[in-house]
Amino acid sequence: MLPANGSIEQDVALDVASVQLQTLTVTASAERGTVNEALDQQRRATGIVNAVTAEQIARSPDSDAAAAIQRVSGVTVQDGRYVFVRGLGERYTTTTLNGARVPSPEPERKVVPLDLFPSALLQTVTTSKTFTPDQSGDFAGAQVDIKTREFPAQRQVVYSLTMGYNDRATGRSILRAPNAGLEWLGFGGGKRDLPGIVAAAGNFTESPSQLQYNQMVSAFRNAWSVERASGTPNTSASVSAGGNESFLGRRIGYIGSLTYAYNQEVRSDEVRAFAIPASTSGESVGTEEVDRYEGSTGRSSVLWGGLLNFSTLVKTRSRLSLNNTYTRSADNEARYEEGFDENTALQFQIQRLRYVERSVRSTQLAGEHDLGGRHRIDWSLTASGVTRAEPDRSEVAYAIDEQQARAPFLFGSNEGAVRTFGDLTETSYSASSDYSLRFGKPGREHLIKVGGLGRYTNRDAENNSYSVLANLPLEELVKPPEQIFDSRFTQPGSSVFRVVPLSQGGSYEASDVLAAGYGMVEYQFLDRVRFIGGARVEYSSLEVTAFPTFGSAVFVNPSYTDILPSAAINIQLTQQQNLRISASQTLARPEYRELVAINQRDVLGGEQFRGNELLRRTLIQNADARWEWYPNAGEVLSVGLFAKRFQDPIERVYRGTSGTRVTTFENANSADNYGVELEVRKSLGFASQALSNLMVFSNVTVMRSEIDVANVGAGSVESNRAMVGQAPYVVNGGLTYATEGGRASATILYNVVGRRVFAASLLPLPSVYEQERHVLDFSVRFPIWQGLSAKLDGKNLLDSPYEVTQGSVTREYYKAGRTVAAGLTWRP
Repeated sequence: MLPANGSIEQDVALDVASVQLQTLTVTASAERGTVNEALDQQRRATGIVNAVTAEQIARSPDSDAAAAIQRVSGVTVQDGRYVFVRGLGERYTTTTLNGARVPSPEPERKVVPLDLFPSALLQTVTTSKTFTPDQSGDFAGAQVDIKTREFPAQRQVVYSLTMGYNDRATGRSILRAPNAGLEWLGFGGGKRDLPGIVAAAGNFTESPSQLQYNQMVSAFRNAWSVERASGTPNTSASVSAGGNESFLGRRIGYIGSLTYAYNQEVRSDEVRAFAIPASTSGESVGTEEVDRYEGSTGRSSVLWGGLLNFSTLVKTRSRLSLNNTYTRSADNEARYEEGFDENTALQFQIQRLRYVERSVRSTQLAGEHDLGGRHRIDWSLTASGVTRAEPDRSEVAYAIDEQQARAPFLFGSNEGAVRTFGDLTETSYSASSDYSLRFGKPGREHLIKVGGLGRYTNRDAENNSYSVLANLPLEELVKPPEQIFDSRFTQPGSSVFRVVPLSQGGSYEASDVLAAGYGMVEYQFLDRVRFIGGARVEYSSLEVTAFPTFGSAVFVNPSYTDILPSAAINIQLTQQQNLRISASQTLARPEYRELVAINQRDVLGGEQFRGNELLRRTLIQNADARWEWYPNAGEVLSVGLFAKRFQDPIERVYRGTSGTRVTTFENANSADNYGVELEVRKSLGFASQALSNLMVFSNVTVMRSEIDVANVGAGSVESNRAMVGQAPYVVNGGLTYATEGGRASATILYNVVGRRVFAASLLPLPSVYEQERHVLDFSVRFPIWQGLSAKLDGKNLLDSPYEVTQGSVTREYYKAGRTVAAGLTWRP
C-alpha cells in the first residue's frame, strides 16, 4: 500500500513495438516552361538538343516561334519565318507540333513558317540536332518541335495587352492597300476570289466573246492603285485560362488561350535589280546592273491563334490528352516602285497590291500507358491542315517615254495590267505508336523501344495570272487605272478590253505516303556509359501531277525505301558533365513545288521559278560530338563538333541573261558541311555576390561547307563555294538581370549572321549572297501592383539593312525600322 504523500519505485519491462506505415510516395514535377527545365531536358536527352522556353520568350521581344528559335545556337531565320540550322536550308529542317508533323502552307516550299505560331501559345521550342530511330529521318539540320502550353496545376487566368511604335511606320504617311473587308481577322479573301466567269473559261482554249471579255473586266475588283494613310500603333492582346477541375468524378486538366496581333511595317529605301555578265571584247569581267527599281512597301499584318487542350488520368497508369491548335495570319501589302526596263528602254512606275492569308490547324488525340512492370505504350492520332490563299494580286505598270515627254501611260503589253490568283490546301493524317520495355537492375537499366508511323498528305495548289489589255487612245491611258477599268468601257457594244491568260502558272496535285518502322536499344555499360543505337526504315511514295496553263500535264512518282541507322555513346564524365558522340544517316526529299515543271513569278518583271521533275532525294551522313558541363542550376557550358556529308544535295540555281531570268533546282554531286558550336550560360555571382542576379549567355557557331557542283550544268563560278543558305558564323549573345523570384527582369539580346549564299548562279555570273546583318533587342518587365505587371520591349534597334548582292550589283535592299512596345499583363 502506498502511504499518503509517499512514493514507491518499481521496474517495468516494456516490449519494443514497431509501427509500420503504408508506403508514402512523394512526387514533384518540374516547373514547366522554365530555363531550368530546358537545361535538365538537355542534360538527360539521348541526343543533342537545345530548347527555348516560355520563360526565355517572356524575357524577350519575340512575338512568334520564328523570332524565339533564332536564339538557339546555330539557328538562323530567313525572311522572318524560315529556319536554317547549322547553315543548312529549310529543306533540311522539319517541324512538328506536339510531336506530329505539320503540313506546309507555302506553295514553293515543303516547310512550316514558324511565324505562324504566336509566342503566347508556346511552352517550349526544342531543336533536336542528332537523329535517333524514333524520330522521322528526313532532316539533317534539326527537327524542331513546337510544344504548346500545358494546363497549370491551379486555376489561372492571364490577360495581356501591348501597344507598339515603329519609327518608319507609326504616325507617318505610309503606303496601304485598299481593304475589301475582314482583313483585320485574316479573312479578307472572300471578296477577292477569282470571278466565276474567268474560272469557267479555263485556259481560254475557246476564245471568249467581246461580251464575255467585258463581263470579266467588270467582275474583277477595280482596285489597282496604292493608297496613303497614317500609320497606326502596333497592337497585340491575349487571354488564357487553365486549371485542374473535377468533372464526372475525374480530374481533368485544361487550358484555353487566344492571342491576336496587328502590326504595320514599312520597307523603305527599297531597291530591286538584276545582274547580267559585264563584258569587254567578249570577255567576262564582272557583273552589270540592269532593271533597277527603287520604291517602298507598306504592309499590314494580322496574326491570331488559339488552343484548347485537355488531359485526364485513366485509373492511375494511363493518361489521355486532346490538343487543338488553330492559327491564322494575313498580310495586306502595297508596293510602289520606279525604274528602268532594259528590254523596252522605258522608265516604269509599277504598283502592286498583294493580300496573302495562311492558316494552320491541328487536332491530336494521344495516350500514355504504363502497363505495369516496365512496359509502356505511347500513341497518337493527328489530323492537321493548312491553307494559303493569295487572291487577286494586282500589278499595273505605267511607262514613261522621256524622249517624247509624255505623261506616264498604261503600258500596252501583256504585263501592263495583271491579276493573279493563287490558292493552296494541304491536309495530313498520321498515326504513331511506340512500345518500350525497361529491364536490368537499378543503376544499370536498359531500354528496348520499337514503333511505327503512318502518314498520308494531300496537297492541291493553283496559281493563274491574267493580263487585261485595253485598246484605248493615249488621252485615256494616262488616267489612273481605276478610271481606265471602270464601267465606261464595259457596256454592250464596247470592244476595248481583252483578257489573256499568261503562261506563268497552272496547278498541281500531290499526294505523299510515308510508312516507317524502327527498333532501337539503350544499353547501360558500366555505370557512366550508355549506348543508344538502332535503325529506322522509311518507305515514301510521292505522286505529283502538274497542269500548266498551256501544254500537257506532267506526272512524276518518285518512291524510295531507305534504311537509316543511328548509333550514339553518352558518357557521364561526372555528375555535372557529359560527353556525347553519335553517327547516323538521314535524308532530304524534294519538295512538291520543286518537282513541278511550271513557270511562276513573284513580282511583275521579276525572275521566274520553275521546278525540275528529275530531282533525286538527298542522303546525308552525320557525325556529332559534344561536351557539356552543368555547374549549377540554370547554367551550362558546352562545346560541340559536327560534320555532314551530302550525296545529291538539292541546290537553288539562278540562271540570268538579258532577256530571261529563271530560278530552278538542281542536284549537285556532293557536299560537305562541318563546324563547331559553343554555348555558355553563366551567373556572374562567381565574381561577386552583388552580381549574382546577372546571367550572361551566348552561343556561337562557326561552320563551313563545300559543294561539288559537277552535276549542275556548267557549274558555278566559285568551284568551292558554300552550300545555299550556309553562313560562315552565327552569334547570339545577351545579358539578363532578374530579381529574386524572377518577378522583375531586364534582358538585352544580340544576333548576327554572317554573309551567306542566297542562290547559286551558273557561269559566268557569281552566286547571289545575303549580307551580314546585326540585330539588337531588349526587354524589361517589372511588377506594378499585386497581379499586374508591365513590359517594355525594343526590337531591331540597329535597323541594319537587309541586303542581297550579286557581284557588284545590289539585287535587293530595304530597311524595316525600329520598334518599341509597352504592355501590361494581369493575373487576377
